[in-house]
Amino acid sequence: MSQPLKIVFAGTPEFAARHLQALLASKHQVVAVYTQPDRPAGRGKKLQPSAVKQLAQQHELPVLQPESLKAEEAQRELAQLDADVMVVVAYGLLLPQRILDTPRYGCINVHGSLLPRWRGAAPIQRAIWAGDEKSGVAVMQMEAGLDTGPVLHEVSCDIAADETSASLYQKLEALGPDALITVLDELEHYRNQATPQNNDQATYAKKLSKDEGRIDWNLSAQQLERNVRAFFPWPTAWFDIDGFKGNQSMVKVLKALSLPSTTQNTAAGTIVSATAEGIDVACGDGVLRILEAQVPGKKPQPVATLVNGYADIFSNGKQLS
Repeated sequence: MSQPLKIVFAGTPEFAARHLQALLASKHQVVAVYTQPDRPAGRGKKLQPSAVKQLAQQHELPVLQPESLKAEEAQRELAQLDADVMVVVAYGLLLPQRILDTPRYGCINVHGSLLPRWRGAAPIQRAIWAGDEKSGVAVMQMEAGLDTGPVLHEVSCDIAADETSASLYQKLEALGPDALITVLDELEHYRNQATPQNNDQATYAKKLSKDEGRIDWNLSAQQLERNVRAFFPWPTAWFDIDGFKGNQSMVKVLKALSLPSTTQNTAAGTIVSATAEGIDVACGDGVLRILEAQVPGKKPQPVATLVNGYADIFSNGKQLS
């Protein structure tokens, strides 16, 4: 087993904090933590420290929060830490080449996909959205390109038929820390046997937007079911329907099921059935059965409650947009 490493950690959300926690429990020494600047959150829009910052402060670690790592001062600051390696997990800032070259063994990253598939910002969601059967975490040596570096180690898992981004996130959150420690404990070995990525097989996991959550009923029911699962808990799949007070119309779909079409020549977006079993909506191909949704001003509700409480809105023949 190799000697303990001096590590600088860079990350921001809870996913990253789980990896920092594993490092703190390992033989390695975390000498400093980088995380994004505090951001406004909640109704009061008060500045909220990241999950990584909160954990670092609990362990009395130095915390650095530069707006960018391009400035010479920030680059000097990192060099002064004299780290063996920088571990990057969902940090959210670009690392210039000078930063990548500063630690003795460079920078390594834990990424939530089986590279080269789903490079980019939303690999967990895109895997479900595309209907992938497997996902996993890749530990890679970082380069200047977006998630292009050689892979040091990968661990895979199955994507269940009812998998949501939230549940897959939890799976990868459990796999990532062990994969990271495995690599760090024998870093020179894994660097020597690193596997270059095949760029011809690469796919890009572009960032999600609220607008992308809007349901296009012309798509197949199978694709829309994947969208519902991929976009949960954010941005959620949603559609507009008339009938609520205050000109509110957005309904969020939290759970749905794809069914074969039982009707002919029905316009996409038409409610063809609304019962306690589900609200069935005609799609470009097949029927999407809505099982759980959230209407304006209310908490998420099972479809039986929605049908009973809003029978006039979710009625047969109603057109959704």
